[in-house]
Amino acid sequence: MKNQNKITFSRRNFIRTSALASGGLLIGFNFFNSCKEAAVPAMDVSELNFNDFNAFIKIADNGYVTIYSPNPEIGQGVKTSMPMLIAEELDVPWAHVTVAQGALDTNNFTRQVAGGSQSIRFGWDALRQTGATAKQMLVNAAAEKWGVDASSCSASNGIIKNANGDELGYGDVVNEAALLEVPENLTLKLPKDYKIIGKDAINVDIEEIITGKPLFGLDYTSEGMKYVSVCRPPAFGKKISSFDAEDAKAVNGVSDVVQFGDKIAVLASNTWAAMKGKKALKVDWSSDSALESTADHDKELIAILDGANLEVRREDGNVAKAFAEADKVIEQTYESPFLPHNCMEPMNFYANVTDEKVHLVGPIQTPAGTAKRIANLIDRDPEDVHLEMTRMGGGFGRRLYGDFAIEAAEISNITKLPIKVIFSREDDMAAGIYRPAIKYRIKASIKDGKVTGYHLKEAAINSNMYGLIPNFFPAGAIKNYKVESGNYKSNITTGAWRAPYTNFLAYAEQSFLDELAGELSIDPVQLRLDLLKNVEDGEDTSIDYSAERMTNTINLAVEKSNWGNSKNGVYQGFSAYYSHNTHVAEVVDITMKNGQPYVEKVTVAVDCGIVVNPTGAKNQIEGGVIDGIGHAMYGDFSFENGTPQDVNFDTYRLIRMKETPIVKTYFVENELSPTGLGEPGLPPAGGALANAIKAATGQIITKQPFIRSLKNRRTDLNA
Repeated sequence: MKNQNKITFSRRNFIRTSALASGGLLIGFNFFNSCKEAAVPAMDVSELNFNDFNAFIKIADNGYVTIYSPNPEIGQGVKTSMPMLIAEELDVPWAHVTVAQGALDTNNFTRQVAGGSQSIRFGWDALRQTGATAKQMLVNAAAEKWGVDASSCSASNGIIKNANGDELGYGDVVNEAALLEVPENLTLKLPKDYKIIGKDAINVDIEEIITGKPLFGLDYTSEGMKYVSVCRPPAFGKKISSFDAEDAKAVNGVSDVVQFGDKIAVLASNTWAAMKGKKALKVDWSSDSALESTADHDKELIAILDGANLEVRREDGNVAKAFAEADKVIEQTYESPFLPHNCMEPMNFYANVTDEKVHLVGPIQTPAGTAKRIANLIDRDPEDVHLEMTRMGGGFGRRLYGDFAIEAAEISNITKLPIKVIFSREDDMAAGIYRPAIKYRIKASIKDGKVTGYHLKEAAINSNMYGLIPNFFPAGAIKNYKVESGNYKSNITTGAWRAPYTNFLAYAEQSFLDELAGELSIDPVQLRLDLLKNVEDGEDTSIDYSAERMTNTINLAVEKSNWGNSKNGVYQGFSAYYSHNTHVAEVVDITMKNGQPYVEKVTVAVDCGIVVNPTGAKNQIEGGVIDGIGHAMYGDFSFENGTPQDVNFDTYRLIRMKETPIVKTYFVENELSPTGLGEPGLPPAGGALANAIKAATGQIITKQPFIRSLKNRRTDLNA
């Protein structure tokens, strides 16, 4: 588990691992960076002549460096943190680095994906290796120019020196260096020698963000481009019978109306005209499958939990025997609704399909997969597809699927025009893809004051928890342990939503553990620590979490939150969870005002290994916590006869500025390789809040959103 610094590799290895450096799956959150003044470059870097070194690095004659960030930027900060890894080992001043977004490039980059909080984890070795290799090749080029042995030379801050005191800048030798053999037996820096990693770095796009410069998909334009608003079925289970486009075509600015599949595209000279034209369409819809309602889903999911046809995902010991011999058995069912993603930037994408190429531009978490699907759809060679990634105003999993990009390509292919599909907020919320509605039933047995059995059942819409989750805590901590799952197939589109499945499961399990602690008359934190003592790290290779690291994380949260010693009127709730390779513990402090909980503070302890950019890391954690509290407290979404019931913020409730707590984040210090951060902060938040509410009111909350379960609740959107 320790950080490895000695790496030996060949030219082929270098190419392969450099490609892997683009790696990762990371869901993020549109976090807000600290309002610090951006550093003003000493010169206009746009005027410099940069020389290509490799797919990641360009070096100008004066030593300034451009580093390409290959992964999509969805607000998680990889456009800042991934280049930091290269710059550290390249040994250039961060102030001399310019960062650019790389385009889709399957020849030089792989895994250009944002989802799963894995970008830094996968890129940790490969990106540092890329920087270290480039540095050594520059040193070798300088040594060759001087006619000295490279071992007598050193490089730091973009300057190469030899034993005679001679100096050359990286820019002086970049062209020669790029032609040299890739060196072997390189040693990466030790953490104690880091100059960039572990130091606060301002988001590289911050100046453009706060001044409104074009960065996002919505900002992109091209000459002759038509704006497109798409009319989609108003309910899941409906299709077009017929339509009349006469009134739509009469709208000023509308140039064409085109049907593709069960959708209608309205093309116009501006966004307003396109959307106005869509509203003027007269469409008759018919049903082609069942029109589902939330009430029906609830019955179906309960039937799954009550039934005997569930799939066993993990089974240890003899759960049935543990329950039969128990002094007491407790059971609870937890429920969550569908949820939309509600990215700040609605879905949008540009496409221009010509005989020469397919030009795509926009915010997408899966550029390679989307480009491949488009090539297959319109019967083009994948080599014809050129996709440029823009910064995204949030992703949360919604932009994994690329349906909006495929729409754009299909419409452009039909019309032979450059077009840009733009969703309204109503389009965004009504078209899917949603977090699936899920119910969990948890049962535990107690014998002689100990937890002896644990049985978790999951009933979900369309799909079930991914394979690793049954091996998360408390797997391995309870001798008799069983996880089962079943699903109901729905025509409502569902998919990944920030921290898939664990976003709700963590709340259910962590709330249940507090119930267990109450039955055992022990402190909730102590129960978790006691259970973790039953886990020997490495003994069961299927166990993904570390008992030692989770224990250390819990202890840090307890220390920093002053757990159990809060002042009068302040109620605390605890939660700890492992997901996306990261251990997180949270303590929520609430007060009660007019019968409602008010979240004052959240204390978060995180073990994510080495923290690359502390400012960005804290932003991710804070964003995840607020996101988790907001959706657990207020997020609700339902269907009636296949029709979404809330399609804008006039009826859909989000957390408000006045409801956001102070979030204090603390990192467990170690020298282990980095793990995920975009998602792990969210899952524990709901459980900690539910447990704090229980401490304040005595009420066990088993259903999200919490606001609908609380006594004397206020559901007024203006509250």
